[in-house]
Amino acid sequence: MKKVLLIFGFTLLLFGCSAKQDNSELNVVLVEKYIQAVEKLDYKTMGELLDENYVGLGPSINDSIGKTAVIENWELNVNTLYKSIKYNKSRNMAVQISEGENKGEWVSNWAELTIDYQFDQTVTIWANTVYKIQNGKIVRSFSFYNELDVYEQLGFEFY
Repeated sequence: MKKVLLIFGFTLLLFGCSAKQDNSELNVVLVEKYIQAVEKLDYKTMGELLDENYVGLGPSINDSIGKTAVIENWELNVNTLYKSIKYNKSRNMAVQISEGENKGEWVSNWAELTIDYQFDQTVTIWANTVYKIQNGKIVRSFSFYNELDVYEQLGFEFY
């Protein structure tokens, strides 16, 4: 009986060590830190959370940006455009993609954003951003929101 329990315990240990580590909670915390940095307009902290090889995609199909340009854009926008950004009704969900081009650990954030501009206008949009996480850093993101809705709320007219 002792041998059976010992073998059973050793087998559990082997399977436990070989099982893929679930970083879901840590990944969600990382994305929440990133969102807090966005709300504080803290582009330096945002940069610390992005991997050196980070690529951001969206909202338009041909939009892509690397880490250096993201930080430069945020710095410019903080100084000239945004007064505040607030994530309302923000929800995060960790997802594991097991195969294919986007294999890896992801966190999806759905939120209603309120953006106050320095020129005294405010817009509210629905946005979804999915973040790919590797080694405790954000390596890729896809952002989805309706840019036309933003422009219309700012008073632009399209014919």
